[in-house]
Amino acid sequence: MLSDVYDSSIEYMQIVDQNGKADESLFPKDLTDQKIIEMYKNMAFARALDAKILSLQRQGRAVTYAPLLGEEATQIGSAMAMREKDIFVPTFRQHGVFLVRKLPLDLFVLYWRGFEEGDEIPKGVYGTPDIVPVATQMPHAAGIAFAQKYKKTGAKVIAYVGDGGTSEGDFYEALNFAGVFQTPLVTIIENNQWAISEPRSRQSAAKTLAQKAVAAGIDAMQVDGNDVIAVYKATQDAIAKEGPMVIECNTYRMGMHTTSDDPTKYRSDSELEVWKARDPILRIKTYLTGKKLWDDEMEKAMQDEHSKIIDDAVEKAESFKPDPKSIFENVYSYMPNTLQEELDAAEKSGFWQGDGK
Repeated sequence: MLSDVYDSSIEYMQIVDQNGKADESLFPKDLTDQKIIEMYKNMAFARALDAKILSLQRQGRAVTYAPLLGEEATQIGSAMAMREKDIFVPTFRQHGVFLVRKLPLDLFVLYWRGFEEGDEIPKGVYGTPDIVPVATQMPHAAGIAFAQKYKKTGAKVIAYVGDGGTSEGDFYEALNFAGVFQTPLVTIIENNQWAISEPRSRQSAAKTLAQKAVAAGIDAMQVDGNDVIAVYKATQDAIAKEGPMVIECNTYRMGMHTTSDDPTKYRSDSELEVWKARDPILRIKTYLTGKKLWDDEMEKAMQDEHSKIIDDAVEKAESFKPDPKSIFENVYSYMPNTLQEELDAAEKSGFWQGDGK
């Protein structure tokens, strides 16, 4: 006898297409015109900041940087759907998420200038620091989500992972754990089509990356990751439901993987042009202007405001004077005796004042 024991499908959602035409019947109930304008402003701010840090890096005023160009809708849409005490667990490219979740801007700039003090998450910002190794943040996220369930906080954990990260064992282990224990983990797959120089087609033969959740017993869906409203709705719905959820956001990295990378070596100009037409910022701006909710005067005022805020943050970050004590103080959540002894000895010797022997 042969019989089916399991069947599954993955839904795809798009609310605003690349021409700015919207299916408003799918809009979340809380989505006002003002909130859509806020989405646009946040996306534009993220892109302006991205360009500034890239410029600083080229001038030798910042370290190796991972631009977010083209991925603003996935980040801003998901971050704006989070509630106050929901916890985000990023990769090394979630700049837009940090902005929406109110990380002080000078700390963001400071981190990308090479100072770990900029990656200290202040109280009231519910998230973890940038994590560079691919997918190692996923077990962290699974554990944090389990803790929220155990403590009955009601908070969700929103973890981000790239398409390449879904090929790592950490990803599968985290999803399996979340499925077994039904933890409040929402996983955002930021599928930007390239894992450094490896295309999406070399990551998996599966039709979607979202379907990788099926084996873990987790609900999943795929979203147009360049549609900020669709990402917002999908994340909001995932937060509202019980248990874990996986959302694959199809977007595109229009820039380089990092500033040490040259994408012209492995992808075609024609591919890039196709995705430029799907630019997430242009899309929502087209929607807003079509509804007469945005105009050139508002655009100029916004750009001027963003420039001033960013320049002020850069100035503050560049005036930062590092304290070598931080290499001892920021290792653990407390100061163990061994590190305290080393700190005392270093201070006594005047080591970082240049007096050490």
